[in-house]
Amino acid sequence: MNPSEQQRFDRLYKQHLTNLTLQGKRPATIDAYSRAVRRIAAFFDACPDHLTTAELKRYFAALIQSHSWSTVKIDRNGLQFFYRYVLQKQWQWLDIVKPPQLKRLPDILTPTEVSIVISLTHQVRYQICFLTLYSMGLRLGEALSLQVGDIDAQLMQVHIRDAKGGKDRLVPLPSRTLLALRRYWQSHRHPRLLFPGKTCQPNVPMDRGGVQKALKRVVTECHIHKSVSPHSLRHSYATHLLERGLDLRSVQQLLGHHSLNTTARYTQLTQITRKRSIDTINQITDHLVLEWELGL
Repeated sequence: MNPSEQQRFDRLYKQHLTNLTLQGKRPATIDAYSRAVRRIAAFFDACPDHLTTAELKRYFAALIQSHSWSTVKIDRNGLQFFYRYVLQKQWQWLDIVKPPQLKRLPDILTPTEVSIVISLTHQVRYQICFLTLYSMGLRLGEALSLQVGDIDAQLMQVHIRDAKGGKDRLVPLPSRTLLALRRYWQSHRHPRLLFPGKTCQPNVPMDRGGVQKALKRVVTECHIHKSVSPHSLRHSYATHLLERGLDLRSVQQLLGHHSLNTTARYTQLTQITRKRSIDTINQITDHLVLEWELGL
């Protein structure tokens, strides 16, 4: 960009950040939506306030080739926000880019596999983290953000703060998890965090990437041939609760899902549901009268 165009971009970009803040967007959303504007400006080496529809199509065609659909969707939403609230323009993004509607079922660990993974994890801090993720059905960010004051040992519950969608919730605290958390806290005695990181900064939690790598390593060592991430422990928790007979509405509240439909997908993953389906299918098939079998 030439100096004058750079100044125009800086002014519009600052407005973008201000509008995101005024709209009450969460820090992660502000970061993603601002990155979307920086990315397209770098692609064209120009301020993106006068791009044509053809240029937008060319940009997204290139983005699809180099990034995931998740990134494409985030950039689409970020640029739509920029067009609407900074440029006061209507952008018909549906006519330009429409990500496919994919509904994939996650891999679920059995209770035995969960036990093996936690037991064979090399470092205690990751062992306790995996137990916390599974036994309370937490997202990774929720677990790493846990503070000492969030634990209520008298009521045996944990206050999950500022979770997805800015919502708080209370989740039951298993006795076994409380004992493990207490024992682990004794090893570091951080005044605030339950899972502090190994950095010089006093209030920085454990690194997400380290947790993900530790889980990937132990899953490989255990010869578990499933696509497993820290979020898989949350999926497994929900599925195992349903298998134990807990009702769907209760599982929804424990997970903090906005829609019951989101929780309902776990019914497809339970062993009980599969067994009932197989039994029913066998029953209706066995009642077929097939003449060609009569002579066998």
